[in-house]
Amino acid sequence: MFDFVRRHTKIIMGVLFLLVIPSFVLFGIEGYTRFNEGASKVAVVDGKNITQTEWDNAHRQDIDRLRAANPAADLSLLDSPAAKYATLERLVRERVLAAAAAHEHLTVSDQRLAAELARDPNIAALRRADGSLDMDQYRRLVASQGLTPEGFEARVRADMAANQVLGGVINSELVSPAQADVAMGAFLERREVRVQRFAPAGYTARLNPSDADLEAFYKANLARYQAPESARIEYVVLDLDTVKKGVAVSEQDLRAYYDQNAPALGKPEERRASHILINAPKDAPAAEREKAKAAATALLAQLRKAPGTFADVARKSSQDDASAPSGGDLGFFQRDKGIDPTLSKTTYALAKAGDISDVVESDFGYHIVQLTELKPAEVPPFEKLRPQLEDQLRTQQAQKAFGELAEAFTNGVYEQSDSLRPIADKLKLTVQTADGVKHTPAPGATGALANAKFLNALFSTDSLEKKRNTEAVEIGANQLVSGRVVAYTAAHARPLAEVQADVRQAFLNERGAALAREDGQAKLKAWTAQPDTATSLPAAVVVSRDAPQNQPPQLLEAVLRADPAKLPVFVGVDLGAEGYAVARVDKVLPKAEQDAEVAAQTRQRYAQLWASAEARQYYELLKARYKTAILVPAPAGQAAR
Repeated sequence: MFDFVRRHTKIIMGVLFLLVIPSFVLFGIEGYTRFNEGASKVAVVDGKNITQTEWDNAHRQDIDRLRAANPAADLSLLDSPAAKYATLERLVRERVLAAAAAHEHLTVSDQRLAAELARDPNIAALRRADGSLDMDQYRRLVASQGLTPEGFEARVRADMAANQVLGGVINSELVSPAQADVAMGAFLERREVRVQRFAPAGYTARLNPSDADLEAFYKANLARYQAPESARIEYVVLDLDTVKKGVAVSEQDLRAYYDQNAPALGKPEERRASHILINAPKDAPAAEREKAKAAATALLAQLRKAPGTFADVARKSSQDDASAPSGGDLGFFQRDKGIDPTLSKTTYALAKAGDISDVVESDFGYHIVQLTELKPAEVPPFEKLRPQLEDQLRTQQAQKAFGELAEAFTNGVYEQSDSLRPIADKLKLTVQTADGVKHTPAPGATGALANAKFLNALFSTDSLEKKRNTEAVEIGANQLVSGRVVAYTAAHARPLAEVQADVRQAFLNERGAALAREDGQAKLKAWTAQPDTATSLPAAVVVSRDAPQNQPPQLLEAVLRADPAKLPVFVGVDLGAEGYAVARVDKVLPKAEQDAEVAAQTRQRYAQLWASAEARQYYELLKARYKTAILVPAPAGQAAR
């Protein structure tokens, strides 16, 4: 197919032109847009579609966030059908709440938005010493989420508006202490029980399966003993490190790079200053500001006569409560970093330690600044910085070259699709090999072999049947890989001889559990008919939902659901692979006594659960009100919420 396309490119382009242009003339671009949107929609909320593209992008962002938070996370779990469907449900929920907020005219003021952003610790950490926000750092922070500051703030505003929808339900829910005590009293009720366990291990010793038994079990459970499809592959990786190895840096280039960048790599000049502030806010009346300026001018005249008294005057007269006790000391700072711009500019305009500025005006009032100490910039010598500079320069040149090499790599693996050797030789790459590669990343796999997209390409029909190179797959920033399957082994049942030990153990486990269940059910029937015969039961224990005494959850639930009007009563529970359990419920006891603090916490927890249940019901109501529908089926075993 690809060879045909390569040989007949012009003919195919002509046919496509004849087919596409008349269609656009007849139906228009808008018709195509409507068709594509209709074909790709996966959900509808309030008459608006959620498209497959939006879903894919949202899930990719979820994976990126989770991977950034936990680099060791299992990618196969993050990209599972269940995880992807959960992303769609989240998108639907956001759209439903946004629709409700819009219809109910719920808005968020600029003041509330600013207060919400101020509470974000990541944003708070970007504030300078003077309280202003470092906008460059702020832009980088939101850019890491793929947003501009405006887009980020719009998203926060939308989230706050949507939160008001359910917040009105959650925050208005009232639960009386009496109501909580009744409900939690029933929930935390205790029961005195005697539990007899029938464990499979006690029955497997009686079993001695024959070869025929094991063979029959093996054939009946072939799906358990499947070896997944696997392949022996070869692959080549083009990444920045590989490109850097081929970059040569001349001494002249290094010297020039040092001259340009050494000041930034060294330690910049720092200055220490003290100041005196006479308060006069920017919005104060003109007369008040003039009075403050006159006071500052008088202090300056006094300091000109006795510069050595600056610290004493600052302690006595400065209205900056933070620095006045220390004689106005502002500490060391760099130019335009960590201090009010007015003070920084004034300090760096002074020539030497001891110099005093004129009266300068800021938004806070009027200042007098004294330069008290200088730490000159330190620029390390070339030889000390040489390794660092060489690495940086080689990285920069490699990044510039990577684009061209990536294009050559992409075209090369496609045009000579029956071998990776030509592109490897051309770009001086190493052809790597791996055996036993499976469709999902192996535990501990790294690099290309841990990338689900690359593995999907390797196990595609075109790769397996035609033994072609995969396309160039991007597996990271400045990282491309292409591979080809050298040998393929289809999924198959492992022979009985290979898995006989596993088959025997599974047979014993299942038969042991079955015998335990049969024995337990027989005992349950006999003891229920004649309670007095249950003389071998263990000592009684008191169980409850908050103190299960290591009892299995399904047994605990059966015990707590037993009819208290028929005590003593026997209940039996199938524990699956863990066998069977029979319990005799002897007494019903009230919940354990709680001190005042624990009782208050219990009531609070009940109120939270009740409010959460109310919020879920209200959300279901909103889904119906705004005609919400998810148009793709939920994965097997996962019900749509």
